[in-house]
Amino acid sequence: MTHRHRYDYGQDPSQWGELFLPDLPHGGKHQGVVVVIHGGYWRPQYGAELGVPLAQDLADHGTAAWNLEYRRAGNGGGWPGTFQDILAGIDKLRALAEPHSLDLGKVVALGHSAGGHLAVWAAGRDRLPGLGPEDGLQLENDGVRLTGVVSQSGVLNLAEAERLDLSNGAVANLLGGPSSGFPGRHRMADPMAALPLDVPVYAVHAIEDVDVPLGMSTTYVEASRSGPVPAELVMVPGDHFALIDVTAEAYVTCRELVAKLLG
Repeated sequence: MTHRHRYDYGQDPSQWGELFLPDLPHGGKHQGVVVVIHGGYWRPQYGAELGVPLAQDLADHGTAAWNLEYRRAGNGGGWPGTFQDILAGIDKLRALAEPHSLDLGKVVALGHSAGGHLAVWAAGRDRLPGLGPEDGLQLENDGVRLTGVVSQSGVLNLAEAERLDLSNGAVANLLGGPSSGFPGRHRMADPMAALPLDVPVYAVHAIEDVDVPLGMSTTYVEASRSGPVPAELVMVPGDHFALIDVTAEAYVTCRELVAKLLG
């Protein structure tokens, strides 16, 4: 049986998450947590409902999951709100660990599309202060650190995504303007700029994905190779949405990779 608990991590209607927990034996502890971060090119018409089936499936397979909602560009997010929310939402797990018997020694993010971008970006939070002007982004030093990421066709190369004009200007929409006008925030927001990471990243990409080009994963993986923990490219069958279809092979591979990171 899965137990669901919703918590706010801020005052905005979009600052909340829902914890999905499998049954525990008396005195037991959940071994790690998966933070589920939905996609939708950072736009408000797509919300945390996209992550519910994934969080439910993870709990059904014995894993605690935190399905995270956040402000998007158009409902209070963008820069820096969306990014602040992702970090604050992950950090909320500190307050939830004791009442829900969560072991935060391993916290893995599972992010789809724009959520993959935010998941990998959050994994690089320790490197952000060295990337240049913070441009409004406030960083907490004692936050919850991710110990691994499974990116599901993530938008991992923000500069290239802007150049390709993915989803009709989604990157400029997220960051309040083009990189020519806001170079500092574009650099801070790009997972490529935080390399090398010291946590494992699986860049899973669907073979028939026409929404997020394969190059979003391959260029990130290539750039990570000189680091201490190179990212790994994993190709899976299906289209962009097969990755969040819990009955599809593409998603099952992602769940298996999550389990590997938590193991």
